[in-house]
Amino acid sequence: MRAFAVVCSFLILIQVQAQEPVRLYAAGSLRAALDEVARAFAEAKVEAVYGASGLLRDRIAKGEPAEVFASANMEHPQALEKAGRGGPVRLFARNRLCALALPGLRVDTDNLLDRMLDPSVKLGTSTPKADPSGDYAWALFGKAEKLRPGAYGKLSEKALTLIGGPDSPQPPPNRTVYGMLLEEGKADLFLTYCTNARQARAENSALRIVEVPAPLAVGADYGLTVLKGARPQAERFAQFILSRPGQDILAKHGFATGDPR
Repeated sequence: MRAFAVVCSFLILIQVQAQEPVRLYAAGSLRAALDEVARAFAEAKVEAVYGASGLLRDRIAKGEPAEVFASANMEHPQALEKAGRGGPVRLFARNRLCALALPGLRVDTDNLLDRMLDPSVKLGTSTPKADPSGDYAWALFGKAEKLRPGAYGKLSEKALTLIGGPDSPQPPPNRTVYGMLLEEGKADLFLTYCTNARQARAENSALRIVEVPAPLAVGADYGLTVLKGARPQAERFAQFILSRPGQDILAKHGFATGDPR
């Protein structure tokens, strides 16, 4: 009788665990795309936490119960893998930097660097180290240095790290923070992912997306890992992100597909 009770308790525990949502920690730039991927995943519900990838990595490293980590770079999930917290890291999407500009700002691809260096133009970025978008912005500054000696120092000094930090403002529901900050006058020009710029422009058609010229172009590889101790449905959700249906959803939101299976 006791053995039967133990078996029943174990089966109930397994059933409860199977019904619990998959715990996803993901880069904020993935919110719209992965929310749609999660809705298309028929096997289980997905409970998502979005934020700057570096900050999420730190939270996971400190023991928060994430099961799948989708980062805007490869380095943060690789750090968890190296520390024994995550499994193999898989490339699943690609992005790139664009500039989002206020209406009326005279800027285009050809003069983007000039406007970024213009002391009268407020240049917004994300926070380096905490958020890969900030790291990519600084990589762009490094490329600018090769074209204009001294540009790296000037851009690094003037850049306003408005998002991606522990105390950065959060956008209202169903809004992107980038358009909000431009509308509030916090920046005139914002370096962000092209997918973010596209979302901001969908919310406010007056905003302009400026392509970064080829010599300054910076790409972003997105990495995915399943954390150690995750349940089987978490691995299957990660596989769904990598599958053709998952990749098609990411592509619909402006991402280049990564490593579909």
